[in-house]
Amino acid sequence: MPTYAYRCRDCTDTFELQRPMSESGAPAPCPEGHTDTVKLLTTVALTGAAASPAPSGGCCGGGCCGG
Repeated sequence: MPTYAYRCRDCTDTFELQRPMSESGAPAPCPEGHTDTVKLLTTVALTGAAASPAPSGGCCGGGCCGG
């Protein structure tokens, strides 16, 4: 289940909630009970092949460099 970050506009507390994606836009009261909150944008860390460095051997692995 995804984790979403929220900030309370009343007490400026930042908190996280685990909830289904279908409920990501639903109101989220802060731990202090305030209801004026906003969902924060967060970054996602990528791992695996998508984040691997380019292969060595030239600009794209050797095919275009005439090597």
